[in-house]
Amino acid sequence: MYFAALLARTEDGWEASDTELDDVETLNDLADLAREAAVDDDTVVAFIEQEDAWFGVIRVDGEDDPRVFLSNAAIAARSSYGAMLTDELLGRDDDDATDDLDSLDLDGTEDGEPESDNNVEDDDPLEAVNGSDGPPHGPLGDAALLADLGVSEKELLALDGDALSTIADSLGCTEVLEAVR
Repeated sequence: MYFAALLARTEDGWEASDTELDDVETLNDLADLAREAAVDDDTVVAFIEQEDAWFGVIRVDGEDDPRVFLSNAAIAARSSYGAMLTDELLGRDDDDATDDLDSLDLDGTEDGEPESDNNVEDDDPLEAVNGSDGPPHGPLGDAALLADLGVSEKELLALDGDALSTIADSLGCTEVLEAVR
């Protein structure tokens, strides 16, 4: 189950609204949704959370490109909205991303046969662990996207559990976020 909310900064503080992501298929769709919630092209922060497994923060400032942070890209990539954000951060096109279970190589072999090591180079240990195109296990994106709003990069990277409430505390909008939860 997902929780998604938009926090729009105003002269008087923050206004929060829960949001349905049913029509969101791309990061641009999400950014457009955030811009609609903006007051005078000010900052909008979108939160997406999936049952304490991962969270995402998307920041939209006027017409600037959205900035994205995911708490755990490998876990997020297993869900529809997380995969959308992960693919965007990794620079994958929709044509490159496949959700088809038949295309997954779950055991490191093809058709149950061991892979040959003839063409494998061990220069990149991360590639050997995660695969060349796999999302990293851990944070991905712009961890400094909330630094000017009171959540440092270090603080954001250290969050777990009820991260969105902690972020809302730092932004000074706990009550408005909890009202839409």
